[in-house]
Amino acid sequence: QVQLVESGGGLVQPGGSLRLSCKASGSIFRIYAMGWYRQAPGNQRELVAVVTEGGSSNYGEFVEGRFTISKDHAQNTVFLQMNSLEPEDTAVYLCNGEVARRSWEPRRSYWGQGTQVTVSS
Repeated sequence: QVQLVESGGGLVQPGGSLRLSCKASGSIFRIYAMGWYRQAPGNQRELVAVVTEGGSSNYGEFVEGRFTISKDHAQNTVFLQMNSLEPEDTAVYLCNGEVARRSWEPRRSYWGQGTQVTVSS
């Protein structure tokens, strides 16, 4: 199996920063992409940021330059640096990985349990 474990969420004041981490472990042959999604109560899950194995990144429109995704390929870890946080960023942030467990297996999508980010004064 493949496990994704997030860390780094918490409570922060508006305008503050947080750094999320997500480490993939288990039976991994290749990671095609890792990224972050978020879901607030009553809202659909939405893309925050994703980075491919080649280093290309993509962000949700609402990010507007405030967040930066990066990765440590050797550690199978992805990071999300979030600056200028707003109350509207309050949500559960979920890590996603597109992973193949064996060379002959197609890639599958795996999810972490999520980490709560709350932006409030």
